[in-house]
Amino acid sequence: MDLPVINSIPSSGEPAAGGGCASHSCGSTDDQLGHLPEHIRAKVHNHPCYSEQAHHYFARMHVAVAPACNIQCHYCNRKYDCSNESRPGVVSEVLTPEQAVKKVMAVAANIPQMTVLGIAGPGDPLANPERTFATFRELSEKAPDIKLCVSTNGLALPESVEELAKHNIDHVTITINCVDPDVGAQIYPWVFWNNRRVMGREGAAILIEQQQKGLEMLTARGILVKVNSVMIPGVNDQHLAEVSKVVKAKGAFLHNVMPLIAEPEHGTFYGLMGQASPTPEELQALQDACSGDMNMMRHCRQCRADAVGLLGEDRGLEFTLDKIEDMEIDYAAAMVKRAEVHAQIAQELEQKEQERQFQAQAKAALIALRGEPEVTTRPVLMAVSTKGGGVINEHFGHAREFLVYEASGNGVRFIGHRKTTPYCEGGSSCGEGESALDETLRVLKGCEVVLSAKIGFEPWAPLEAAGIQPNGEHAMEPIEEAIAAVYAEMRAAGRLDASIEPQQKVA
Repeated sequence: MDLPVINSIPSSGEPAAGGGCASHSCGSTDDQLGHLPEHIRAKVHNHPCYSEQAHHYFARMHVAVAPACNIQCHYCNRKYDCSNESRPGVVSEVLTPEQAVKKVMAVAANIPQMTVLGIAGPGDPLANPERTFATFRELSEKAPDIKLCVSTNGLALPESVEELAKHNIDHVTITINCVDPDVGAQIYPWVFWNNRRVMGREGAAILIEQQQKGLEMLTARGILVKVNSVMIPGVNDQHLAEVSKVVKAKGAFLHNVMPLIAEPEHGTFYGLMGQASPTPEELQALQDACSGDMNMMRHCRQCRADAVGLLGEDRGLEFTLDKIEDMEIDYAAAMVKRAEVHAQIAQELEQKEQERQFQAQAKAALIALRGEPEVTTRPVLMAVSTKGGGVINEHFGHAREFLVYEASGNGVRFIGHRKTTPYCEGGSSCGEGESALDETLRVLKGCEVVLSAKIGFEPWAPLEAAGIQPNGEHAMEPIEEAIAAVYAEMRAAGRLDASIEPQQKVA
């Protein structure tokens, strides 16, 4: 069957003059991947978990077909029927391969922006090889336009590489939290290896060896590898920069350093023992430290093992087994529609990229013509509420997360996301006596501006009192352009002198 061509999204290494930045993902250019050969960029241009740019436009889904796990992590407690939780290992339904395939076909037909199917749990996919590969095998035949991915702890990876290659799995994520068994012994109480449970340092050493061997085998076959690492303060936070160097040397092309989730109610060892999670500032500092050796992923949402939709949203409840049971899917027609949608997105992004390059060149020419001296201005963190699509389209009070960007004289770069309780839901949220607004003010610590489609009167004064300027003037505008405009206004007002420190009043 002939399908419309799905164009690749262009990448560019244009200089930073118009809001781009050669060393970071900035503007509409995915410089996170811009250094890669064209054939690799073509593999990830519409992969929301691998490309920072793509996650605004393309959706992913995970199917929970792998319940068993072959290691124990101190940060993991796999619970079922937790539909309001969003963290790895959590699912509402464990599926058979046949059910998973039917669900994927239904989602792909109803969400044409969905480009990626991953198996990430709730256990380890490669500890459930029959279920995992049966799912991949059938999807390869019935939905050949969907990228197939797997996420693994790596213990069983070397013995599975040939099978992964056979099923055209060209994206693999390995969770590697350490390359030192002494550190690993503090994270993994045991691994199940050769039909026995191996405890402590010995088990961690086996896991590390298997992870590194599997990583090398994958990259030798041209399979793209992203490495996930959980940042655990006081355990591996000082060690992860070394992890980044090692995995880069062995061929991984992207490193995702994620914060530990350790709320006591999740019942994990770390949560019950009071292990601290990193602050946003600590996470950013570590990501920046690692980025000198490795391209960093900063847009991860630490998704559920049954997530559906764009990153930052979950439409899984629309596609439960009872709801898809009676769906009649014409996937041949769906493939045509999906290809058309992908081509439309590619065209839109190409137009945005051309506009960005034109603006960058015009600004550089104007500066050269005027002979303006370079002015040093300090960077500013700005938070944005968005529903997706790369624009400011979320009401402040409805936001469940804020995207945080850094604006500077070098342009705009994405820093990460910070989850919160929507202000409009009101009531008490995470701490005793802490309101949803109090939580949001705490979450936005370090940010000087928050941009939303609309901000009500009531939170305005508390935001200003916390040193955060509310801004509702850029609704429906592209995020990076709006941030650059606000930064230019701050610069014109003389608020960005390098000697001026931001005023943050939230403890």
